[in-house]
Amino acid sequence: MEQTMKDTLKAADGHRLAAYVAQPAGKPKGVVVVVQEIFGVNSHIRGVADGYAANGYVAIAPALFDRVQPEYESGYTQEEVGRGVEIMKKLDFGNALLDVEAALDSAPADLKKGIVGYCYGGTVAWLAACRLPSLSAAVCYYGGAIPNFIDESPKCPVMLHFGEQDQSLPVEKARAVAHRHADAVSHFYDAGHGFNCDQRGAYNQAAAKLALDRTLEFLDRHLASK
Repeated sequence: MEQTMKDTLKAADGHRLAAYVAQPAGKPKGVVVVVQEIFGVNSHIRGVADGYAANGYVAIAPALFDRVQPEYESGYTQEEVGRGVEIMKKLDFGNALLDVEAALDSAPADLKKGIVGYCYGGTVAWLAACRLPSLSAAVCYYGGAIPNFIDESPKCPVMLHFGEQDQSLPVEKARAVAHRHADAVSHFYDAGHGFNCDQRGAYNQAAAKLALDRTLEFLDRHLASK
């Protein structure tokens, strides 16, 4: 498996941003754009991308915070959470989708493309599914702002992962999204926000493993199948 953070992407508006790219050892099954949390393309997100590459996908993690603070990455203290929120507030979802498109455009044209996002990235992944025509699958982990866009409809198959104890996304709002979009595959876990991240106190190993197993099966079905 080959990894690099040297890749520079160019968005349609001329903005240049970094991306972490992990290549699978053999012939790729497809492409997965991995969308960060508010902590940047840090060691956890790079590890997530490595995991998708180990499962046969070209994994591209665009540095969406480069529009505000290039090369930003952090840990998970309350102070770092606050900094990440302030950067997020300066971003526009439209520009984030331009950066996602740049990542998609950088991938081999003959491969099907999907997106997986976490937290802030979960909302970006939802909007990408609704607004970008080039995606064949999208997976959204606990995207806190998804309810704000409940009236938008995905153009591709979508899987949603929610934590029932998520303080950032109340479960009743998550269930309203699942109810409105019955065609999406929605899963609820006895876990809180950020349950997938093994560097956070909210990490739930059982929920993270089950969600990943479901995600990989979903991606294999929609990206790798011929």
